[in-house]
Formats: sequence, structure tokens, C-alpha cells
Amino acid sequence: MYPRLEINVDKLKKNVAVVSDICKSHNMDMAMVTKSYCAIPEVVEEITKENVDYIADSRVENLKSLSHINLPKILLRIPMISEISDVIKYSDISFNSEIKTIYKLNEEAKKHDIIHKVVVMVDLGDLREGYFKEEELLSVVEEILKLENIKLYGIATNLTCYGAIIPSNDNLGRLANLAKKIENKYNIVLDFVSGGNSSSIYLVQSFEMPYGITNLRPGEAIALGRETAYGKILEGAYQDVFKLVCEIVENKEKPSLPIGEIGVDAFGNKPEYEDKGILKRAIVAIGRQDIDITSINPIDKDIEILGASSDHMILNVSGCSKKYDIGDTVDFNVEYGGLVSAATSKYVHKKIVYGEYKKVELAH
Repeated sequence: MYPRLEINVDKLKKNVAVVSDICKSHNMDMAMVTKSYCAIPEVVEEITKENVDYIADSRVENLKSLSHINLPKILLRIPMISEISDVIKYSDISFNSEIKTIYKLNEEAKKHDIIHKVVVMVDLGDLREGYFKEEELLSVVEEILKLENIKLYGIATNLTCYGAIIPSNDNLGRLANLAKKIENKYNIVLDFVSGGNSSSIYLVQSFEMPYGITNLRPGEAIALGRETAYGKILEGAYQDVFKLVCEIVENKEKPSLPIGEIGVDAFGNKPEYEDKGILKRAIVAIGRQDIDITSINPIDKDIEILGASSDHMILNVSGCSKKYDIGDTVDFNVEYGGLVSAATSKYVHKKIVYGEYKKVELAH
């Protein structure tokens, strides 16, 4: 069935092993982030066999679907008060930046007679979540240590996600120093000092990761086989784990310029067109409701993406050596945005591929 996202689990397992080896070789554990492909259980079951220490995701719903997998589970997105009950049920560790939320977690954990672990987020300049002022961070730590059903598990930071700030020895050194200060001040040991995501891998490989950082949370590096600070390909990793396959539903020659007065399109944008004469245009059955078309690339390099509406994507196939017809399929590589949107869309079917042979269609 089309459109579909094909997931090569053997290649993904290899990428997990490559990234895990990078972390382990520098005495860091790895929290594997599964959100980019919506934590498909059949996929996660396979790849957690490759030296994974934690499963991490931003959605409680995804962690719930992985309850049967015997690994500690981290909720990455700051918990909503409205989901506190599920946070306690389906995550072992949650990332937090509000003491009021942590109080609620403590109350819910007490009801279930469990200890819930929290990681406090530190903002090192990317200006997403976390405590920006050291004195505020320390005062919150002091409050957390008073709670009976909460364990302060560690501290963490996010970089490159919002402000695009590159991880460095300097900013992550500040995180490591804060961890040491907390340990010394309160006579405790932090099990988890997390120095960010896939964008921090280059620091590890260049031997510039500060001492005291004990964890990384790679997601995109595993999915796409590259670090994300500078886009460098990871040696031994695959960049084509995921493939989008779409079916052609119309194949006609038409002018390249729309005819009539141009207004705004369905998404409120006023498009501009270049007159390229008459084009051979193939329409595939996928659109902006399903996919971020700016984050996919045709594997056939002679195909040009002209644009898309909600339901259709228009391709220029004029220069292709292959002759496309209706019913044929077109394959695309996906970037991160394309992967996230395709995996999230219920209209895109998912298929697990084992090597080049066995294929398993997932329930839609």
C-alpha cells in the first residue's frame, strides 16, 4: 500500500551499534531517542538489542506502547500537569524544569508507592527549556531533595534544538561543573549528566567532551547516520535506513506556468513560478498533510519536486531516462523533518524491511 515509509531494521540496528560504540568508548551511556519514527514497537524491539541503556521519547503515548520492553524509559518533553498520572505509570525518569510539576509528580508517585526519578534541565544558552540562573537551579535541587517519592537522578541540557547553539567544551563544561557543585554541596551522587543529543557527538569524536558528562541522547544520528552539529556522516553508519515510496496517480504534459491571476495557495502562500515550457508532470498521492516536502529528495536525481497541495505532490519528470506511468512508484530519501512527518501521519503506511529480503507490513 502507498504511500509508505520503509524502515530497514538491519541498517538501523547497525546505526545503533555505531552510535553506542562512540558513546561507550568515552565512558558515556546512551539514551536512544525513538520519537522520529514514533517509537514503532516492532522497530524498537529489534534495535534495543544493540547495547542501549535507556529508551527516550517525547510522548507518553509512545512510551506506553513500549511498556513491555525491559529498559528504563525517559520522558524527554517537560510533563504536562494533565498527564502526570501517565508520566508516573509509563516513564521511569522525566525531564523537568518546573518545581510545581515535580511536586505533582511526587504526589502521584506517593499514590503508587514508587520512587520517580527526575532530571532537572539546565539552559546553557539555547533558550529552550531549563533553569538559566544557577541560584534558581540550586534552590530547586534543595526542594527536590526534600521530597519522599522523587529521586534527583541528574541534570541535562538541550542544544541546537531551538537556538541552534553548537555544543562546546565550554558550555558543556559548565554543565559538568554544575553537576559537581550539586554533588559537593548536597553530598549526593548524580547518576545522569546528559550533554545533549546527536549534535554533541562531534565533541566526543574530537575528544573535546568535558569530563563529567555521562550520557548522550542520540536520535537523528541513529536514524540518519550522521551527527547534527555539522552534518558529518558517521563512519560505518547508513544514511538510507528510511525510504518513502509514493504511487503515481496522474502522468501528463502541461505548461509550467499556471494560467490566470495568481492569488494565494491553500496554505496562504503566494507562489512564484518559472516558465520552463511544457513539462512532463507526474502527480503522486501524497501531500503536505502527510509529509514535509522540503525534507524529502527523489532517489532518481532527474526528478524535480515542483510543489504540493494537501493531497498531491507534483513532480517534473521531463528529464528522466526512466519512463514513468500511472501505477509506478517513486522513491524518496527523507531528511529529519520528512521522517518525522511521514512517521506521524496515519495516512502513510509503514513497512519493516529486513535486509533486502523479508518485508513485514505493519498494522495501519
